[in-house]
Amino acid sequence: GITDHQEINERLVAGYDFVSDPWMANDGDGWDNNPRDPGDALQPGAFGTSFGDPVPANARKSSWHGTHVAGTIAANTNDNIGVSGVTWLSGVQTLRALGRCGGYTSDIASAMRWGAGLKVYGLPINPNPVNVLNLSLGGQSLWCPQTYQDAIDEVVAAGVTVVVAAGNEQQDVAMSTPANCNNVIVVGAINRTGNRSWYSNYGTDIDIMAPGGETHFQGNGILSLYNSGLRGPTNGSYSELQGTSMAAPHITGLIDLSYAVNPMLPPAERERLLKETARPFARDSDCSTFRCGAGIADAAAFLRAIQRAK
Repeated sequence: GITDHQEINERLVAGYDFVSDPWMANDGDGWDNNPRDPGDALQPGAFGTSFGDPVPANARKSSWHGTHVAGTIAANTNDNIGVSGVTWLSGVQTLRALGRCGGYTSDIASAMRWGAGLKVYGLPINPNPVNVLNLSLGGQSLWCPQTYQDAIDEVVAAGVTVVVAAGNEQQDVAMSTPANCNNVIVVGAINRTGNRSWYSNYGTDIDIMAPGGETHFQGNGILSLYNSGLRGPTNGSYSELQGTSMAAPHITGLIDLSYAVNPMLPPAERERLLKETARPFARDSDCSTFRCGAGIADAAAFLRAIQRAK
């Protein structure tokens, strides 16, 4: 979901809330046309225990995850305030599919279909279908669930590119979904030195790397939009976070720019050019061991290639 913030309010296009469980949604109902984020804070023990102890205290704070991701894609530029997103004209459509303790694959798949302009039972067709879907989410799975793959194949066939975070478990990305699905661009995270961020998943299924940050030291995270509320939303603010969730929206914004340059290319061709134009890793990078895809995304080289493509 999204919270009120002066840096992105004017860029928002009407979206939808696909969180079907009222408790997870934390807004008193299931699906509705209000994708605002009421917060995903938990009371200790609200979501089980960890080694016999209640959920730790830091889990009680709301994450404002969607607001942070959206800011990286499209925070206002050239306004002398805060941060700048990768795009500077595009609209952002919030498709809320996660809440307290996560969400359901079926809700995520419905959000993807609706966002792409496809039919979802019980809803009107989306009048503002997207060019690219950002999935800064994931779970553990040894294979891609058919629910995910069917939805991905349908939206890609409709011309929509799907960008997915690789995951933060320091493991082979083949064990994380939907990053282990076909027809998606899988994004791992690098730090300021251009090396793999310590938490980022890796492996042959990674397509590209982008800044995901490391918050061990101030200034090394990804600075983006946030909210100052601990539980419910209060005032717009800024915060540094880390994760492949922060890396993916860099690529999502870049893919969106590619549609502005050349709207006719299919998603597979955009992925191919993104990887062909990537910067190589340094010789001493641990990506030579862990495998981090084609390299580090190079925005200028990619967009030049898109412009030349037929």
